[in-house]
Amino acid sequence: MTMPSVIHIVDDDPAVRDALSLLFETEGFRVKSFANAEEFLGGVEEETPNCVLLDVHMPGRSGIDILKSLNGENFPAPIFIISGQGDIPMAVEAIKSGAYDFIEKPFDVESIISRVREAVSRTAQASGANTMTFPGAETLTPRERQVLTEITAGSSNKEAGRNLKISPRTVEVHRARIMEKLGARNAADLVRIVLTGEPPAA
Repeated sequence: MTMPSVIHIVDDDPAVRDALSLLFETEGFRVKSFANAEEFLGGVEEETPNCVLLDVHMPGRSGIDILKSLNGENFPAPIFIISGQGDIPMAVEAIKSGAYDFIEKPFDVESIISRVREAVSRTAQASGANTMTFPGAETLTPRERQVLTEITAGSSNKEAGRNLKISPRTVEVHRARIMEKLGARNAADLVRIVLTGEPPAA
């Protein structure tokens, strides 16, 4: 019998915690909820979850602070940032700090469930199949590898976002970071590095 995936929900609003906990428990997940950074960071030390939903605005340490404490880019589970409508710059900063994607309030229940399921499944696949061999491959996070696989298959930002269940803006942020890490000047250069295993053109 497979163990249920564990989700950690971090939000200072008890109504949000209760609603999301009920939603994911109904879908067969095991849920732990936390009201602040300290509770959550203590909980993560005891058990690594399969996914984290993290509110960006909290008293004390914000979601961004927590991401940085966790070393979000190398955290083994996808972390979704929960943000209000006006938080796009903050959400982009969160992606740069290692968040998998962001979920905007008000929530779309079906969208959250499918995005979380997809993220958990893709992260499990990425950790099982780490086969990229080209200069700089080891510097990429699991999420950057997923985005890179889409780019080298010829997907646009929009298509990659649809396939990975993340927003095109998130794909754009990852794409820029991948190119920076691998020293690629443009998309064609990036594909050449990945497919031929040669270093960036001088």
